[in-house]
Amino acid sequence: MKIAIIIPAYNEEKNIEELLKRFKDFPMKNIIVVDDGSSDRTSSIAERYRVTLLKHKKNLGKGMAHKTAFEYVLKNYFEGVITMDADGQHAPEEIERFIKAKDSADILVGTRRMALTNMPMKRYLSNKVSSLVVSLIASQRVFDSQSGFRYISSEVLRNIPLKTRRFDTESEILIKAGRIGFKIGYVPISTIYREEKSYINPLLDTFRFIGLACRSLFE
Repeated sequence: MKIAIIIPAYNEEKNIEELLKRFKDFPMKNIIVVDDGSSDRTSSIAERYRVTLLKHKKNLGKGMAHKTAFEYVLKNYFEGVITMDADGQHAPEEIERFIKAKDSADILVGTRRMALTNMPMKRYLSNKVSSLVVSLIASQRVFDSQSGFRYISSEVLRNIPLKTRRFDTESEILIKAGRIGFKIGYVPISTIYREEKSYINPLLDTFRFIGLACRSLFE
């Protein structure tokens, strides 16, 4: 079994070290940190942990960071990947849940317990709507389309051409994989939210998602 952990990171010097410290019994060389044009110490901190570090000279977006890592994964014959965020919203201790369930589906989406008591209103409504739209277009039930904590098999990565560049890439993966018959499952994960600065632009990313959904209907 050869699984890669992919962590896109942009100006995450406050979080990346605490995250990497939490990995237990996992080969650090199989952890791929993609520094997406950071201007802080993200790269230098990651290097100390002997991870595989890939770097963009400038900020290209989360989707492009994923693409860079996916290309590396396919060239180096990994069986699949687990993607997670660098800001501490995803717990490395829960990676084992994905590994145990990976043979049950081609994609496993880490699904949070969504309720207004543990999720900001805007995020709750946005996630509900986008999950419904993705489910309809992908013809499979997706409970948490905005979760970036996932397992994706290399077979999926080889067969879906990605055109988006930013946060909409995560929805594009689900839509395209579902439409060509890959099975999408889910794994329950903890609901963790940080109050630090987010690089998501709610209005712009909503328009990007609408554009993606419309294009997908005609592909």
